[in-house]
Amino acid sequence: MQSVSVVGIYGLSLLTVAAAALATTLADGRWRPPAAALVLLAVLAAWGGWRMAGTEGRSVEGVVLRLVQPAFFQTLKWDREAREDNLRRHLELSAAPGRERVTHVVWPETAVPFFPERDGWVTQVIARAVPPGGLLLTGIPRLGLRDGAYTVTNSMVAVDAGGAIVASFDKFHLVPFGEYLPFRFLLPAGMQAVAAVGMDTSPGPGPRTLALPGLPPFSPLICYEVIFPAAVTPAPAVAGPRPAWLLNLTNDAWYGETAGPHQHWAIALTRAVEEGMPLVRAANTGISGVVDPYGRTVGRLALGSTGVLDAALPAVHEGGTPYVQYGRSVFRLNPPGHADPDWLLSPR
Repeated sequence: MQSVSVVGIYGLSLLTVAAAALATTLADGRWRPPAAALVLLAVLAAWGGWRMAGTEGRSVEGVVLRLVQPAFFQTLKWDREAREDNLRRHLELSAAPGRERVTHVVWPETAVPFFPERDGWVTQVIARAVPPGGLLLTGIPRLGLRDGAYTVTNSMVAVDAGGAIVASFDKFHLVPFGEYLPFRFLLPAGMQAVAAVGMDTSPGPGPRTLALPGLPPFSPLICYEVIFPAAVTPAPAVAGPRPAWLLNLTNDAWYGETAGPHQHWAIALTRAVEEGMPLVRAANTGISGVVDPYGRTVGRLALGSTGVLDAALPAVHEGGTPYVQYGRSVFRLNPPGHADPDWLLSPR
C-alpha cells in the first residue's frame, strides 16, 4: 500500500502485473523470473514497513469531528413522507452524548433531502446540529440558474450556528447515467438518469480547497470523486493553500450489503496514502471513518450500522509525498487539460 505514495495506484498496478507475469514463467521451468517477482514483492513490503516505522499518530489540536451515519434506506431517502424523518434522525444522532467535546459535525452526501433555495427554513433547522463555535458540513442538493434555466447540483455546504451557509462546493465529477444522461439526443424522450431529481445534475467547476474557521484547509469530494487519482485536489497551478485533508461525503446505500461499499472504502483509503493527507469519510449507510496519511484507520462505522463516530483529525504528512511532487506527471493517464478518465462522457 505504501508504494502508492511514490508511484500512485497506476504504478502499483503496473508492478503487480509485472510480478504476476514474471511468476508465470515458472511453468516453463525458469526460476529466475519468479524469484525476481518474489524479490520485488519483498522489497515493496519491506519499504512499506520502513516508511511506517516510528510514525506517530499526530492530530490537529482543537479539532474533534463527529461523523453521522444514519443508515437511511435508499428506497425512503427521497420519499416525500419520509424526508422529515430522515432529517430528524440526523439531528438526533448529532445530539448524542459526548457532543460537548465536538467542534464540527459531518453529515453524508445529500443528507438534507430539501433544497435550501426553495425550502428556506431548512438551514435554520439543521443549524441545531452545529456545535458552539463550530460548523456543520453536510451534503445537500441545490437549485441554481444558468443561462435562464434552472439547474440542480449535488453539493456540500458549511452551515454555522445562525443557519447561514458560509461555504459551498458542487460535485464536478458526475456519474454517467446516474446523475446525468450522456448522448441524450440519442435516447428516448423523457428518459431520466437514475439519481436525477427531475432533471440532469449540473457539474461544479472542479476541485477546490475550502478554508473554514477552526479547520485546516480541505478538499471536499462527493461520492465517487474520491476514486480518481490526481483529481482529488486542485491542480498545482491553482492559487491558494494546498489542502491538509480530504473530506468525502457519500451515499453507498445503492449497493446494499455487497462488496461495493467495501471497495469504495478501500479506494478512498488509497487516495489518503497517495496524497499524504488524512481522509474523513461520512457515508449514509457506511462505511464512515477517519484515516491517517499512511492509510491507517483511526476509527470507522461498519456498513449498515447507525451511529456516530467522534474522532480527532489526523495531521497531514508535511511536504507531501513523492507521488504528489513528481509521480502525477509520470503516471497520469488523462489527456492534457482533462481531470478525469471519462472525459468523453462529460456533461460539460
